[in-house]
Amino acid sequence: MMDTYYLIPLGALTAFIGVIGGVGGATLLVPTLVAFGLSPLEAAPLGLISVAGTSLAASLRQLDDGLVHHRLGLTIEAPAAIGAVFGALISTSLPAVWLARVLGFGALAGAIATLARRGVRNPPKSTFVDDSPGEWPGTLGGTYHHGGQSVPYLAKRLPAGLTVSLIAGTISGMAGVGGGFLKTPAMSEVMKVPVKVAAATSTFTMGITAATGLIVFSGQGRLAPVSGAAVVLGALGGALIGARVQSRLPASRAKTITGGLLALIAVVVLVQTT
Repeated sequence: MMDTYYLIPLGALTAFIGVIGGVGGATLLVPTLVAFGLSPLEAAPLGLISVAGTSLAASLRQLDDGLVHHRLGLTIEAPAAIGAVFGALISTSLPAVWLARVLGFGALAGAIATLARRGVRNPPKSTFVDDSPGEWPGTLGGTYHHGGQSVPYLAKRLPAGLTVSLIAGTISGMAGVGGGFLKTPAMSEVMKVPVKVAAATSTFTMGITAATGLIVFSGQGRLAPVSGAAVVLGALGGALIGARVQSRLPASRAKTITGGLLALIAVVVLVQTT
């Protein structure tokens, strides 16, 4: 196990970067821990602990900014939670290299989908100029403020989004990541939700996915209390700062950062498995 004092800054840095891109700090933390010599079975619980802390800390600011869509988040979280339980249960019976490659190729697919898009999908509408940012009750749509203007949106292709969410939850349970590296592009590129809303909603719901997987890991005796406390302490601080930075980023910059992070994750993970 790594020295506890190194886990605090590592948890903070990965949570900070993960919140900005909406991919979750654990998607960066787990490959880093494995690179430092931890086995995937040891790194996975620490990853989900980081996810829980990141979600708790970052969501406070993102809720105030009206970027989190509760109904959409809970809708996509249902299949993700089911997948997380299944993934955690089978994680001890699968070769570690399989888990790493699934994580790597999933991140690569998300990066390609995110970076390939050009232009502005959700332009501001003058008719919504006085609309408060947030979700429209009873729908999977809403508005958010960008550059002083209101941008309306409505989630589409729900069945496809739920399918990707199920896959994300399964990978989350197996590899100890929050699934945001798939759920964010699923909402943004599949369901046509603005990337900033997708990133914030994904961060908000990842805590539920993490809690589900941690229950299984606890029953398997795989939780390390001291190391877990160090990771969550760092994640809380990094996520608070990351949420403030993310709320001020232009949508195009947020999309580029998300795609770049996903590409970096894919390269690091796939190189480790060769």
